[in-house]
Amino acid sequence: MMTLADVNTLSDEAFVAHFADIAEHSPWVAEEACLDRPFESIADMRSAFIDAVSDAPEEMQLALLRAHPDLATKAKLTPDSTNEQKGAGLETLSAEEFDKFTALNAAYKTRNGFPFIFAVKGATKHQILAAFEQRIKNNKDLEFDTAILQVCRIVSFRLEAMVSP
Repeated sequence: MMTLADVNTLSDEAFVAHFADIAEHSPWVAEEACLDRPFESIADMRSAFIDAVSDAPEEMQLALLRAHPDLATKAKLTPDSTNEQKGAGLETLSAEEFDKFTALNAAYKTRNGFPFIFAVKGATKHQILAAFEQRIKNNKDLEFDTAILQVCRIVSFRLEAMVSP
C-alpha cells in the first residue's frame, strides 16, 4: 500500500502505470486523475478519479463499461476483479446459479450493449443476483447511469485498498 505522499511524488508515467487498471482496462482514467495532482487528501484523489469517469464523453464511458467482465464468468479477469468476485462468493456458484448468471449476463448485454456492473465488495452472491434480477428491468439510460455509479464505487474501493493517508 502506498501513502498519499508517495502517490504525489510519482512521475506521471509511474502514476498511470500504478493506477492503470483501477478502472478496468481503462488507463485513461488514471491519466485524467493524474492531472489533478498533488492531492491534498485521499478524498481529493478519489474525487479526481470519479470526476475522470463522470466527466468523460459518453463514448469513453461506454468503452469503460464494455471493458468490464461479466459477473461470474470463466473469462480471464484482472487480479482486482478476480479477488472482488471471489470475495462475493461468485467462484462458488452452483451449476444452477452459474446458469442463471450466464443467462442474465447475456440478456442484459443484449438489452443494454454493455455488461451488468455491480460493485461486489461486501455483497453476497444472493444480493448480487437479486440486484441483477431487479436492474435488468430498467431502461438503458437508467442502467447506463447506474453502471457508471457502480464503476465509481469500484474505483473508490480499489483506491481504499491501494492508498493510505
